Amino acid sequence: MATNARKSQKTRPSDNLTDEQLLQLYKNMMLGRKVDERSWVMNRQGRAPFHISGIGHEAIQVAAAATMRPGYDWFYPYYRDLAFVLAMGMKPVDHLRGMLGRAGDPSGDGIQMPGHFSDASLRIGSISSPVATQVPIAAGTALACKLKGTDEITVVCLGEGSTSQGDFHEGLNWAGVHKLPFICIVQNNQYAISVPMEKEMAIKNVADRAIAYGIEGVVVDGNDILACYDVMYEAVQRARSGQGATLVEAKTYRVTPHSTDDDDRTYRSREEVEYWKKRDPILQFERVLFDRGLLDETLQHEILGWAVSEVDKAEEEAISSPFPDVSELTAHVYGPLPSWEV
Repeated sequence: MATNARKSQKTRPSDNLTDEQLLQLYKNMMLGRKVDERSWVMNRQGRAPFHISGIGHEAIQVAAAATMRPGYDWFYPYYRDLAFVLAMGMKPVDHLRGMLGRAGDPSGDGIQMPGHFSDASLRIGSISSPVATQVPIAAGTALACKLKGTDEITVVCLGEGSTSQGDFHEGLNWAGVHKLPFICIVQNNQYAISVPMEKEMAIKNVADRAIAYGIEGVVVDGNDILACYDVMYEAVQRARSGQGATLVEAKTYRVTPHSTDDDDRTYRSREEVEYWKKRDPILQFERVLFDRGLLDETLQHEILGWAVSEVDKAEEEAISSPFPDVSELTAHVYGPLPSWEV
């Protein structure tokens, strides 16, 4: 007797997303991309000193944010998480003020390095420039939530190159030992600056390491936003229900140089980059939305126009913002300075 293939298919969490939620995912991806692209332009124009891009990472970032509770759950981003923090509630002007060193930037009021995202009001924690240091901090936050008896979770992100640092292993070991409400997302873009993954580790998948810490390990196509949503939904449910931590490895690709100070032509071919541009996560999701009848060319251009308009307004507001007062130079860095009056 023939079986009904449709009935035998397992329902995925993303199947329950409404049309409005799917389009919101797309809008969040587009906004993150346009803010990122404008950041590159501002740097190349000599108006911003530095930018480190998340272009190509939008699927895992936006999907993960959609499974969390902004302002309730805790998030420790890494420097490529621009689309993630925007989806969690930060505004484009917040990022651009930080790039331009202007007051009003929630990440440091204009004295923090660009890309070091934080916003206390949204429970987005600050990171340090040494990579992976946020992982044990996130594990400690998750332990505090467990001790308080809440259902808050903690999510932390880093690149696959950062998993060579001891902090990564210590944080995951702590999460495993204490069965913490903790999710570590490794955005594997295949390069640690100029070093390809095969020279970073002797294993195929970063997530293979999860078993050593007694936690769940999952590999997902980081350019497929619905697959990313499914994996993150399950990880969030696991964490929130007291079943422990998850290591999520989202395999994606960095199509830009490592940062605005990098020349990636010295370590990879243009053919490789062009191949991955065809697997752009936004293009892939657009095809899904077109196939489902949720997107047409008119709406596509409307959303693009909306995103560009939001960035235009944010840039104008950031440029018109004042620089921090010189008296704030050591704020959040040193304690009160002694008086030098004699």
